[in-house]
Amino acid sequence: MNSWNERFKGANYVYGTEPNEFIAYMHKKLNLMGEALAIAEGEGRNAVFLAEQGMNVTAWDYAESGLEKTKKLAKSRGVSVETRLVDLNEAKWDKDKWDEILCVFGHFPAGLRGKTLEGVKEAVKPGGYFVTEVYSIYQIPYASGGPKEVGFLYKPEEFLETFSDWRVVHFFMGEVVRKEGELHNGLSHVIQFAGQKPL
Repeated sequence: MNSWNERFKGANYVYGTEPNEFIAYMHKKLNLMGEALAIAEGEGRNAVFLAEQGMNVTAWDYAESGLEKTKKLAKSRGVSVETRLVDLNEAKWDKDKWDEILCVFGHFPAGLRGKTLEGVKEAVKPGGYFVTEVYSIYQIPYASGGPKEVGFLYKPEEFLETFSDWRVVHFFMGEVVRKEGELHNGLSHVIQFAGQKPL
């Protein structure tokens, strides 16, 4: 049993049921449609939001309890989200499949992080987007959420180098205030990236 599966077993949504502010902002700005994939999606708040906007959404997570809560949240909102139990170490990234991939506070060891970003790059359709907000390497002293090991946190060059041939629509590193359920609260240090794959 993994720790995330245990974390999501309770009835409450530990990161809340509303979408991440940056995801909501970028969706409005880009007016995205089509097929979306939410990776490391937890309890489904961002996937359900995209489904409410009319996208066909698939959510990946490796906590069954989180996926069950994703289905429950989708049903309560009158939308459908396909859920898949996926360990990103073993993920199969189909080439040019998704109009959008999103990742909100998906934190992994460095090797898996690099592999996942390369997978995202492969799997977004030409003209499609990758949108993400994650904690930066400067987050630890903020104590507002996220991993307590710097090796699980992101450096800006991980995005700027991996996606150097993409059109950068938005890039930001700095402070934001987040109020997301019980576990993301207060002033935080994040990286936001939105990029479009070349046609």
